[in-house]
Amino acid sequence: MKVTKVLAVAAIAVAICGFTADLALAQNEQFIPRLVYRTGPYAPNGIPFADGYADYLDMIDARDGGIGGVKITYEECETGYNNDKGVECYERLKNHGPTGASLVDPLSTGITYALIERATADKIPVVSMGYGRADASYGAVFPYVFTLPATYWAQADALIKYVGQQEGGIDKLKGKKIGLVYFDAAYGKEPIATLEKLSEKLGYTFLKYPVTPPGIEQSATWLQIRQQKPDWLFMWGWGVMNSTAIKGAASVGYPMDHFIGVWWSGSEPDVVPAGDAAKGYESGTLHAAGQDFKAVQEILKAVYDKGAGHTTRDKVGEVLYNRGVINAIYDLEAIRTAQGKFGNKPLKGEEVQWGYEHLDITPTRIAALGADGLMVPVRLTCANHEGNGQVRIQQWDGKHWKFVSDWIQPDRDMLTEMYKESALAYAKEKGITPRDCAKES
Repeated sequence: MKVTKVLAVAAIAVAICGFTADLALAQNEQFIPRLVYRTGPYAPNGIPFADGYADYLDMIDARDGGIGGVKITYEECETGYNNDKGVECYERLKNHGPTGASLVDPLSTGITYALIERATADKIPVVSMGYGRADASYGAVFPYVFTLPATYWAQADALIKYVGQQEGGIDKLKGKKIGLVYFDAAYGKEPIATLEKLSEKLGYTFLKYPVTPPGIEQSATWLQIRQQKPDWLFMWGWGVMNSTAIKGAASVGYPMDHFIGVWWSGSEPDVVPAGDAAKGYESGTLHAAGQDFKAVQEILKAVYDKGAGHTTRDKVGEVLYNRGVINAIYDLEAIRTAQGKFGNKPLKGEEVQWGYEHLDITPTRIAALGADGLMVPVRLTCANHEGNGQVRIQQWDGKHWKFVSDWIQPDRDMLTEMYKESALAYAKEKGITPRDCAKES
């Protein structure tokens, strides 16, 4: 009887110790909510991005034990690229972890718009990497929104510069017809103001071709394009809309080397379904594709060689996979930067916001991250939440994406004024007093 009691007490003690250890571990976690879409018409693009992001976090935890000794944890929530579901996911996950959500990556311009006021009130950074509300680059008005490394407005300007180069000079665009096939929602409408402004300045005719989401039916759009014969076409598409548009262009004989997608319309799932018809199609990009980077090799070594990973080994390194990796790098480097000020512990959203405003990923740091050639430097400040990123053009050769341009620098003077004007109008509408970034720098 006494032996039984002793064993029972010992078992309870072991259980308590195990619970205490688990609790201590849970209190040393940095939680990141993951708004993803692995189902529905946008899944072909949502899946590889989510895979790349998650695999990078898993690699950091496996290889380094987290950031500064703090384990990185995450939980995915399916949004279906739906604004209401995105808000539901945010609300459900924002208080998880010992300090709540570190930040949120909406991976949707519509969800970004829906979260800006909520997340700002909650003091949780909204990281809209290469999408979202372009004027949120003006940090004095949008302290909790980050648009690095470049916005849709910046990309629209860069695409016009590229077309000018192909035509033999920007002055040669006068009298040309440039069209935009776009997702008829907040995302697709983002570049319109920039393209209209440039059409007035440069003298080209700007034609708009809205496509109703999700974009499966486009026959009327391509009939109109065949009739109007634009000299160049841009596309702001996503999910099944992209491959459908490329097939549509081929069906009316539109020249693929004059059809250029935004960087969300330039990945393998966009071109492979169109087969040989997609050869020559171009798109903007903000990074390189492939597995020939140390950071990607580290994922293969620490995750896939151990029998884990969110996708198959052959998908590692695809365009959107690598973009997910880069998004994860940005987020973890902001957390690492914030730890330098607040200590190696789980950080609150407002502390990570400080980390993002002081993010400075230099060439030296890129080399240390094993991302040489994969990504370019970026530096943010209180006033500049974009980071002055550049754009490059890639082309599909039937099997791989190849760069066909150097890095293109958008017109930063024009864009800064556009961001400021639009952001101040928003501030006036919402009764926001802009921060004095001169005092906070």
